Amino acid sequence: MLAAASIGALVVSLVPIGAHAAPPDKDRTFHASPDGRDIGQCQEQHPCSLDRVQQVVRDEVRKAKGDVTVELADGTYRIAEPLEFGAEDGGREGRTVTWAAAPGAHPELTGATAVTGWRPSEVDPAVYVADVPVGVDSRQLYVNGIIAPRASMRLQNSAVSITAAGIVIVDPALRYLADLPDQDRIEFQSLGDFTNRYSPVDHISGDLITMAQPAWNNNTWGWDTVQNSFLAGPTWYLENSLEFVDEVGEWYLAPDAGSLYYQAAEGVDPNDLDIELPRLDVLVSIGGTYDEPVTGLAFEGLRFSGTSWLGPSVDGYANQQNGAYLKGVFEYRPDDAFTSCSRGCEMFERARNDWYQEPAAVQVSAASDVSFTRNTFTALGQSALGIGNDANATRSGVGLGASDIAVVGNAFNEVGGHGIVVGGVRPDAHHPSDERMTNRDIRLEHNTVNRVAVDYKDNSGILSTYVTGARIVHNEVANVSYDGIDTGYGWGANDAGGSDDYADRGYYNWSPRYDTPTTLKDNYVAGNLVHDTKARFADGGTLYNLSASPGTIVERNYLYNISGVALYLDEGTRYTTYRHNVLQGGNPWVFTNAYSMRNHTNDNLLEENWYNSGGAQIPNAAAKNNQLIGNVLVTGDEWPTAAREVMCDAGVGIEYRTALNANLFGLADCPIESPVGAEHRTAGTPGVGTVFAQTGSDFGIAAAGSDIWGAGGQRDDEFGAIVRAGAVDSESTVVARVNSLNDVNAWAKSGVMLRNDITESGSSAGYAVTAVTRRNGVVFAWDSNGDGYIDTDARANVNTFRPIWVKLTRSESEVSGSYSFDGVNYVRIGSAVTLPGAADEQDGGIFSTSHDRSQWAINVFSDLAVE
Repeated sequence: MLAAASIGALVVSLVPIGAHAAPPDKDRTFHASPDGRDIGQCQEQHPCSLDRVQQVVRDEVRKAKGDVTVELADGTYRIAEPLEFGAEDGGREGRTVTWAAAPGAHPELTGATAVTGWRPSEVDPAVYVADVPVGVDSRQLYVNGIIAPRASMRLQNSAVSITAAGIVIVDPALRYLADLPDQDRIEFQSLGDFTNRYSPVDHISGDLITMAQPAWNNNTWGWDTVQNSFLAGPTWYLENSLEFVDEVGEWYLAPDAGSLYYQAAEGVDPNDLDIELPRLDVLVSIGGTYDEPVTGLAFEGLRFSGTSWLGPSVDGYANQQNGAYLKGVFEYRPDDAFTSCSRGCEMFERARNDWYQEPAAVQVSAASDVSFTRNTFTALGQSALGIGNDANATRSGVGLGASDIAVVGNAFNEVGGHGIVVGGVRPDAHHPSDERMTNRDIRLEHNTVNRVAVDYKDNSGILSTYVTGARIVHNEVANVSYDGIDTGYGWGANDAGGSDDYADRGYYNWSPRYDTPTTLKDNYVAGNLVHDTKARFADGGTLYNLSASPGTIVERNYLYNISGVALYLDEGTRYTTYRHNVLQGGNPWVFTNAYSMRNHTNDNLLEENWYNSGGAQIPNAAAKNNQLIGNVLVTGDEWPTAAREVMCDAGVGIEYRTALNANLFGLADCPIESPVGAEHRTAGTPGVGTVFAQTGSDFGIAAAGSDIWGAGGQRDDEFGAIVRAGAVDSESTVVARVNSLNDVNAWAKSGVMLRNDITESGSSAGYAVTAVTRRNGVVFAWDSNGDGYIDTDARANVNTFRPIWVKLTRSESEVSGSYSFDGVNYVRIGSAVTLPGAADEQDGGIFSTSHDRSQWAINVFSDLAVE
């Protein structure tokens, strides 16, 4: 009770505890914190739990006339069940409910639990074990925010034989597999030409690995199958056994025992690490109904993490393409499908309309006017953000129906599947039985998608299937195993008039041959920066489309460091325009899949694009009316002014850039002014231009040097470096994280360096580097004879399509090189060496060399320490 007194009268005001202090027509703000209460009205001084604040907001929305904001205080919100947002959680009559980080806060919503209490296991002193809740299963483990590799072993193709029942062991050395415990937790993984398949093992006896059904049947019919891949030598693994834990960072989970095993690097105690075990397969579900969609909902400044999709552990992952897969029993699958359907058959075509979609960690369907701004999606075990996906990929059970969705300025990193996937693949996606199912007006702008599709490598960075009016603009997509940005689906089979190719396959004996167009139209893909794609798969393209997409324009995108096809117009692509794109690398620079006269890859225009490698493959161009007009072949790096304008403008806007962005400091020809701090010294490549930049703890170096290698008479020592002079003594380390290596040459190098005097190239002794190369792993290299030139190296053949920490360690007269994916668990490259002529005090720092004097880019570093 509150009392107020005035002269001549005593006035008593009775206000119930927690009553609204503001009238209902004003904007309201409510507050939550990780340790918030489950009671009260969520005031700033008395914040609530997430469950409580959601209920308070629902009550407020029913009566309020203004916008509502939920401010989340700093900290980690560990969610026991997925957060579900229905129609009652959104704004009404044009109002918005915003869930946002409090000013200066960085709240994290996670479905993971922290794992502590590590101790050496009975297996091996290097393998630690910790207790986790009994029954909890996971396909992922996150260590210091990085996806750790599940325990696995490579299967040589010659060591086994694939059969309809399973896998026959040919190599006698593998017969120990029959003695392994928990055989039904083991999985087989296959990487083909464009598919990434998982199949659970049923049991192992003698020389036969019997596979669980129906997952094995589903993985052995269709296209690019396990036993008949388009690759002559697909890559095979067995995974998920404690016996396979034999490398730093690998882990194994025994749910029945509640035991988690992890192999740490020498000298690393896992108790000092942030190790997170995901417990949820969905983190956030935003879904209404077509009658009552979710409207007016926004998320700003939040961090979403900690999921693991367990579907492949139960049903396998019979991957077809880009996150679509087969599941369950197909009664009409032929008995001899292992042989008769290993590269397609009529009954497989019948199954197309029953493909499933990989579910996302954060899901949006049956919703409009929903936005995600400046959030971070990370440590997620499947696709991060799914918008308007099929019903089978949604927790709400209501799919599609997404409109006016804005995804702006978010970061997607360390994600198992797609960064963003929009649209469905089943009939209601392309020919909706209810018009309200149509996915339309989806804006994906200024997002950074870097290192996604880690576990499901067939996934592209951004996928937009059957969508009307998608805008995919000014995003950066990098470090993916497959394509960068994909649009469309269906191979033209569902377009108006269909495809005679699919008629030949028997598809229309089981599916409609539509005489009306699909919902795929009027899409705009522009201003994107896409690089370091196709790390694993040969098929596909960096920018890729399937099926007719009238009114669609793809323009002013900049592609570099790409493998295979740059612009891929696959089956059925029609009525699209590709113009003013800059394609650095790629072979061919464009491919229209029109070899068949019986499909409809036709009526496309490719106009005034710039490219510097590869030809154009446009079979039957005239007959198909696929036109190439005014496209320009550029020599090397001699891009014309108009092309350089596209390059400089591509990618996310400056206000959204982080250390994940290759263009954090711009590009070599359009750098952002950001001088290096006075505590560091710069050393440029002799005779060649070099750019240096710094913002906070992030650095940029561009150096068009020929190489750093002196053996065999080469005598090259050209680089750019940022130096801590005299900072290395007899017991020191030089360490940094190479966030983005953007040079083109396969032997371009960026990393850490120590030397008596880094500014004295070609002469100073005591010289060693540990560097990330573009396509040749991580290298530790040194000057073995003290003449001032590097002449000897050791290499680690690891995936460099990701940020990597590199380190040099000096101990008295010896120096060693190592690398790490998480910044703590370092793996040594080769052995320690002695550097002739090394001074007692040396320079240490970071460096880059492009290995090509004609081309250079700004490479981004962080976490530099010389100590």
